[in-house]
Parts: sequence; structure tokens; C-alpha cells
Amino acid sequence: MGISINVNAKQDYSYLFQGLSSGSGSSLGNLNFLSDYAAIKNGSYGKLMKAYYAKDSSSLTKTSSTDTTANNKKSISTASDTAKTLSDIEKAADSLKESADDLITVGSKSVFAKKNVTTKDEQGFENTTKEYDVDAIYKAVSAFTKDYNNLLGKTGSSDTSSIQAREKSLINMTKANEKMLSKVGITINKDNTLSIDEETFKKSDMSSVKTLFNGTGSYSYNVSAQASMIDYAASRETSKANTYTGFGTYSNAYSSGSIMDYMF
Repeated sequence: MGISINVNAKQDYSYLFQGLSSGSGSSLGNLNFLSDYAAIKNGSYGKLMKAYYAKDSSSLTKTSSTDTTANNKKSISTASDTAKTLSDIEKAADSLKESADDLITVGSKSVFAKKNVTTKDEQGFENTTKEYDVDAIYKAVSAFTKDYNNLLGKTGSSDTSSIQAREKSLINMTKANEKMLSKVGITINKDNTLSIDEETFKKSDMSSVKTLFNGTGSYSYNVSAQASMIDYAASRETSKANTYTGFGTYSNAYSSGSIMDYMF
């Protein structure tokens, strides 16, 4: 006789096994299924499953943790400085190069190009001469010193050896011109920054100022070259860096691709 089970009973889920056959050889199978059903009802089956999957979950967590650690190791920046530090250095170097190049410019567009200045003597006679625009020159040199100091402030916080070396070269080159700078009212401070005294500068011989700041081989020309090299060093260091890992965590800087890592 087949097994009769009431599938309408709310607490009785034995209808899951209603397809069991009553044919010969089915009694052992029926007993096994009913045994499983009894284990489900009394909760022992659930405890067994929890214990099993808790162990499996722990294994998966460990594996995930290991994978995460491995991924983070791959994504850690090899740059010595953060993206912000390197970006600030590049911007400061660009600004110094621009202000130095403004002083280097020769010809009619040069800040050192003399202009016609007309004056009157005591008798009212006009006299026109070629003179330097001292105010314009002072403004350009002041911008230069400001950008110079700003770059030193940015490179001073760098841990990149190549940037530190370029910074040292810039400082040493400035110290080599200390006497000439002093003659036109520019002082090298203890922290290697520059200070400019407006009154002393404007009273200085503008021909000496021009020799110091204008044209190829001048102090400004060499500062421009050093600023370019600092910019390059920061840009090169940036190529070794990266921003976010595959898990969304922040790293030191941004990446321009693994190809660059192999090149340097």
C-alpha cells in the first residue's frame, strides 16, 4: 500500500516525499528519506548545515583576505611622494620656468628693452632718451623670486631623491651668484629662499640687473633649466604611482600605466 500523507497540514512538510514508490525494494529508500525528514524536523539537520557552511565560509574568507592582500601589494605605489606633492612640484616648477623665461626674453618684447623717456630741463627744453622701465623690471624680478621661493617650499617636502638632487643644484647655483644678487638688493635667506628689497633694487644699475637676469647663460637662464629638470623628475616619479586599488582603497598617487614602470 502506498504512503498516505496530508499535504494540507501547515506544520507537516512530508509532502516533499509524496512521490516515493511503494514498489518492491522501496521500503529501505523510504526509511532513509523519512529519517532525513525527521532530522529536518527536530533541527539536527539545520545545525549540521550551519556547522558545515560556517567552516566553508571561514575558508572562503581567508582566501578572499589573501587575494585582497595580494592585490593591494600589486597596487601599492612605487613612487616616493603622493600625487598631490608631485603635482604641486610640477606646477611650481612650471611657474618658475615661465617667470624666468619672461626675464630671459630678448628683443623688443624684453622687459629690459629701453623705452623713450622725455624730460624737461629747467629752461623748459625737452630731452628724449632711452631708459629702462625700472618698475616693469622690478615687477618681473619680484614675480621670479616669489615663484623661486614657492618651488623650494614644494620640493622641500619631497622624498624623491632625483627631485632632492635637482633642488640642491638649484640652491647651489643661486649661492654661486650670491654676490651679484646682493648688489641688486636680492638676499639669500637662511632657508635658501630669496628676498628682494624694492628700494635697493630700483636704485641699482639696471645694466647689472640685465646681465644677471637677461639672455642665454644668465642666472635666469640657468634657473629656467633647473626648473625644467625638476618638472621632469616629478613627472617621471608620477609615472610610478597609482591612485586606487581594485577594492576602492586609496593609494599614494595615480598610475599612467605599467609600461612606464618597466621603462624606469
